[in-house]
Amino acid sequence: MIDTDQTVADSAAPQVNARLALLALAVGGFAIGTTEFAAMSLLPQFARGLGIDEPTAGHVISAYALGVVVGAPTIAVLAAKIERRVLLIGLMTFLGIANGLSALAPTYHLMLLARFLSGLPHGAYFGVGSLVAASMVPREKRSRAVSRMMLGLTIATIAGVPLANGIGQWFGWRWGFGIVAIIAAATVAMLFRFAPVLRPAKDASPLGELAALRNGQVWLTLAIGAVGFGGIFCVYTYLASTLTEVTGVSSAFTPVAFALFGVGMTIGTLVCAKAADVALMPAAGITLLFGAGALALYAPATQHLWAMLPVVVLIGCGGGLSTILQTRLMDVAEEAQTLAAALNHSAFNTANALGPWLGGLAIAGGYGLPSTGWVGTALALGGFVIWAVSWGLDRRKV
Repeated sequence: MIDTDQTVADSAAPQVNARLALLALAVGGFAIGTTEFAAMSLLPQFARGLGIDEPTAGHVISAYALGVVVGAPTIAVLAAKIERRVLLIGLMTFLGIANGLSALAPTYHLMLLARFLSGLPHGAYFGVGSLVAASMVPREKRSRAVSRMMLGLTIATIAGVPLANGIGQWFGWRWGFGIVAIIAAATVAMLFRFAPVLRPAKDASPLGELAALRNGQVWLTLAIGAVGFGGIFCVYTYLASTLTEVTGVSSAFTPVAFALFGVGMTIGTLVCAKAADVALMPAAGITLLFGAGALALYAPATQHLWAMLPVVVLIGCGGGLSTILQTRLMDVAEEAQTLAAALNHSAFNTANALGPWLGGLAIAGGYGLPSTGWVGTALALGGFVIWAVSWGLDRRKV
């Protein structure tokens, strides 16, 4: 077992089935992935429903991301002494309630609030869940264990997002959020039944978790995700609009494109996890360069559906970066594992705010929807520069 800040609470308790525990964690990831990405795919529908334009509706996406950025460190610090299964169940319960509020929001401003609340448990759930997943396997398999949990998120982009998008088109966009509340309720039951009972270390404390903020490599790793992953979110947020307005396909076809993105993300998660267990930092650098190359193909491909679809798959493959950076934080965070793990998702949702915002600026500036691909390329290369600094500092230490 790897050394984390958590220990099994009761050695006399029944032995945990790691496969079922990982499945329970993954279903929670599926709920979170569905609500995060479905909001982007439903953007045209809820923009019309709330009587706002699409750039303004993009602020709803940013509100969710802001919730993640705020919630991840706050919950990780304040919950330092809470038993991990109880914490995970509480986070998933809150997620279900917040998505129910999103489905019922009657106005734009209440929708902003509901999406902010929906984002609060995101980072803490994945951060704590990653530590729980890694604690159940040997050190050399921890990236793959984390990837199994993260598969819930990637499968959400294959099945959950198209499902929510289809439900949103058939029955109204509000049901796209309502389905997440139902999945969250199912996750609570599975976590209660299968998740291991894990207590924090006896000396765990909020101040101890804050020690992660003194580590420069923690900040560099977070910056890689905040900048480098922004390109994926930049393209993904406006993908539905690009397909209908530039590529010229029916809105009924957009779930297929989102599913293909999810296929790419799933492939990337599995491949990157194996690569990270062999050579973690080189895997991160290669993934960033691969992502930049895929995003550079996006703008030219938008004119033709036959070109768009494979490019969307390639862009999705770049999503494997998340698992790599999650493991990297386990290496550099020392005793402040919980906060660092949760902050990884704050970083990715900083990317979720940054990418759509910069893409919206490019669109509003008259460069058109395809320009989101070039913005994404620049962000991926920016992440690579930060990675090079981090890796260089590692090599200087050696």
